[in-house]
Amino acid sequence: MGIARSLPGICLGWLLLLAALPAWASEMVVLTDATPRVALTPYVLYYHDAAARDSLQDAAHKLANNRFARLPDESAAFGFQSGAYWFSVRLLNRSLHERRWLLIQQYALSDHIDVYAHFADGRIEHWQGGDAMPFAQGRSIRYRHPNFRIELPRDQPVDVFVRVQSQSSMQVPLTLYTQSAFTEMSRDAQLGMGVYYGILLALFFYNMVLWLTLRDASYFWYLLHISAFGLVLFTLNGLGFEYLWPRSTWLADKSVPLSICLSQIGMQQFTRTFLGLNERWRMGDRISLGIIAFYLILGFASARLPYHVSTPIASASVFLSITWVATLGLVITRRGYKPAVIFLLAWAMFLLGTGMFAAVAFGLMPKVFFTEYGKEIGSAMEMLLLSIGLGYRYSALRSENERIIRESRDQLEQKVAQRTSELSNALNQLADAHARLRESSQRDSLTGLHNRTYFHEGFESLLSQARSGRSLSLLMIDLDHFKQINDRHGHLIGDQCLRWAAGVIGQTLRQHNALLARFGGEEFVVALPGMDLEAAAHVAEELRMRLRAEPFRHQGITIAVTASFGVHAVDTRMKGGAEAVLQVADDALYRAKADGRDCVRTSAVMAA
Repeated sequence: MGIARSLPGICLGWLLLLAALPAWASEMVVLTDATPRVALTPYVLYYHDAAARDSLQDAAHKLANNRFARLPDESAAFGFQSGAYWFSVRLLNRSLHERRWLLIQQYALSDHIDVYAHFADGRIEHWQGGDAMPFAQGRSIRYRHPNFRIELPRDQPVDVFVRVQSQSSMQVPLTLYTQSAFTEMSRDAQLGMGVYYGILLALFFYNMVLWLTLRDASYFWYLLHISAFGLVLFTLNGLGFEYLWPRSTWLADKSVPLSICLSQIGMQQFTRTFLGLNERWRMGDRISLGIIAFYLILGFASARLPYHVSTPIASASVFLSITWVATLGLVITRRGYKPAVIFLLAWAMFLLGTGMFAAVAFGLMPKVFFTEYGKEIGSAMEMLLLSIGLGYRYSALRSENERIIRESRDQLEQKVAQRTSELSNALNQLADAHARLRESSQRDSLTGLHNRTYFHEGFESLLSQARSGRSLSLLMIDLDHFKQINDRHGHLIGDQCLRWAAGVIGQTLRQHNALLARFGGEEFVVALPGMDLEAAAHVAEELRMRLRAEPFRHQGITIAVTASFGVHAVDTRMKGGAEAVLQVADDALYRAKADGRDCVRTSAVMAA
């Protein structure tokens, strides 16, 4: 647990060297009851041991020979660096009540930390920490950041050396706390992180309910994005090492690049579905898929690559990834997709916060409150705005569907109004309302054809006429391999294709006084009054050839559409009514599918 060790057997000359360090070697930090918390960055001197070979004695010699320097711009962030960094500061405790102080290294990902304290009586104590050790062994108290408890005698100067060697970003912001000041600080920090993760959890469960209800893929990828980015911050803040894998130094080492890769995969996939890149910008969609493939490869490689190789690559690629996402939002916004405006605003918040964090990791910006916690602030704003954007997107889709239904209803109202113009105003209004209600319940909103319920009602009437001696035949039609059209071109193109096929079938059957309805999915049913089996089979063949001759064309896309047909002539002596007749025709349809599709099969062939 970061227990101090005395270093016996130190040569007298070295002790004299440490004792005789000149006053300028490390600026004195005076601790009083009025200073329960002291940020040491303005007082610390540092030295870069590029070969990572210097001992404490070597560092003391370099300090005495003026080889240490002040921190540049009072920033303790150096980016990804090789070797080790030494830091030195001289402390003088004049507090009347505090002797035990807590030294906090406010960066959770350093691998190896050695702290040496040289006291006025010649005693030297040594502590070790960092995430290369199990969590419980690397710190004086259980806290997400490395920490070391130092006993500071009153009115006696103590020289403190800190050596840090890490494959992670070299960030060494050192702060000294009394016990009570640390308790207040950790309480406030935990509250802030609790609020942040509370927001993420609330958004997660809210959107999970929406996903389970609506089955919209955008919500699923949004959940992955929230979870993965939450894991990134859980790792970077040291909470993952504290709560999830405290005994695994391997996971403490690999969790950063792995969580970054997972979060970028979720981010890119969510962007693809939210913006509909497959339909609105095919080239952008392919680039996004390439980025996803890159992060998949990097994620698997990170399990074997050294941390100092995989993490800088993952961190640097974040700049390109989030810039690309912002570019996608801008392009789709300019193409008129309104939900992309909210998406772009949300991503601007995330881009700013994550960009500041990555800049600190590479030593391009100082580590202050807004740069250290910018990722939390920016991501919280981004998550909230994206949640709003998802709701707006769903509302826009629902409004579009309502518009289509409304336009269809308006067209029907015009026809009804023309046919009932001879009636009085009162009867006209009543009949209009009744006709609209009945028609809307009997029409398929996508194709405009009658629905299954309407067909059953009309077919019962035709069956009654057939029992009086009139011929009646039935066609079952199924568009071949329609799922492949949806999978390859998207459901919007699939819907357009389905409407087109319904129009072709309706136009061809118009001269036969047929009863046509959408039976479900890509399946249609047709009743042909006055036709025997041979005539009905001829009509089915005419429909089949018409579909083959006229491929579907939309926005430069050409799709060949074929269909399978089942034909049955109604036998009024057959028991079971309409359902039994439909079953026989359906069996003939499945025979056509089994025979290779794009063909016509009759119930007579089946009977044979």
